[in-house]
This record gives sequence, C-alpha cells and structure tokens, in this order.
Amino acid sequence: MPLSHPRRSALSEQVIAALRAQITSGEWPVGARIPTEPELVEQLGVARNTVREAVRALAHNGLLDIRQGSGTYVVATSELAGVMHRRFADADPRHIAELRSTLESAAARLAAERRTEKDLKQIDILLLRREEAWESGEAEAFVAADATFHLAVVAASHNDVMTAMYADLGEVLRDWLRGDVGGGMSPKTHMDHGRLVDAIRAGDAATAAEEAAAYPFVCRPGLFGPPRVADPHRAGGTTEPFG
Repeated sequence: MPLSHPRRSALSEQVIAALRAQITSGEWPVGARIPTEPELVEQLGVARNTVREAVRALAHNGLLDIRQGSGTYVVATSELAGVMHRRFADADPRHIAELRSTLESAAARLAAERRTEKDLKQIDILLLRREEAWESGEAEAFVAADATFHLAVVAASHNDVMTAMYADLGEVLRDWLRGDVGGGMSPKTHMDHGRLVDAIRAGDAATAAEEAAAYPFVCRPGLFGPPRVADPHRAGGTTEPFG
C-alpha cells in the first residue's frame, strides 16, 4: 500500500509547537510582537516557507495576528482563548462584568481557603507590579499587570478548570479593562486591591469573595445603575477606579 502524503510535514509541526510554547509560557505575552520571519528562520534553523506556514497556522487558530507593514502580534494564549476573544468581542459590558464578578468572587473565596505561602508571595509581587504600572501612567502596561494579578488570585484557588477558563477569557477581560483605562489614569481613579490580598492572606473567605465580586461593577458605575456612594476603600471616594 503506497504511503499517502502527510497533511503537514513533521518539521512544520515542530515549528508550530515551538512557537506555541513561546506563547503559552508567557515568553511572548499577549500584545507582544513576535520576532520577524528572518529572525525566526535564524533562531529555528529552518526554511522561510516552514516558518511562514507555522505562523499562518497559528494565526488561523487565533493565537497570532499578522498585520501588514507592522509585524505579527500575539493576541491569545491558546486556540480556545482566540475563539473566546472573537466570540465575545462585542458582548454587553454588563455581561462581562457579571462574568468577572462571578468567577473572581468564587476564585477569591477558594484562594482564601487554599492559598499557599508560594501563592501569597506571587500575589504580593504582582500587586507591587500592578502599583508600579499604575504609577508609570502607561495604560497597556497597567492592563497587563492588573490582568496578571487577577489571574494569580484565580490560580491560588487551586481549581485547575477555573484557572484555565479564566486564562482563556484573558483577552476578553483585558479588552474590557482597556475601555476603562482609556478614560484616563490619575490618583483619584486608582483602585486599591490591598484589602483583597489581606483577606486572602488572613483566610477570610467571605471578605475576599465580597471584595473580588465588587471590583468589576465599581470599574464602570455609569453603565450599571445609579452613581455609587463614597467608597471607604480608596482615596477620592466617588470617582471611577480601574481593575
């Protein structure tokens, strides 16, 4: 029986796997421009056509976005994340807020009950990076830092399914946050997450859940009902904070 031609060469599959690993590991984060085609050819030691085929395959699966004249950018961390991003790009902001509130509240409750010292150390580091990103005034840097912090809180729940689902929704949630940060960054619009971290550290599941549940709705009070009353958790009281 004659052998049939493979649908894609084994070498091309290896290159796809190598590029995907760079994305899923965070080496190439969402929003980053990947190396140019000649650079990838040199790094991987394969033909230009093989690299091009691999990049196109990952673009087709929703992980990469090929922008003519600009480069190729990471837009999702997995095939499912790419699907999620396309599926919910135009979703009602209230529905995104309700989803965030539900997932993050449940995860924070579990994190308060299950967190390890390693989890707490990681959360502390990422909270500091979030504050530094805010101080920098760079909106995209803050969006990335805030999203990474919240993912670490979800990961501290030690619920692998919840963590994977939240990660796959990551770019949907980042787009949602970009809509808030686009309104401006100032001390009066800063949202402090210290109470959430303190509650997780203290094992106070109820407070952790309450704090996490409220954040998405405080971010966009104008969309979700009447103006909120002064918030004792942050300076400025009645302004619109982020994250």
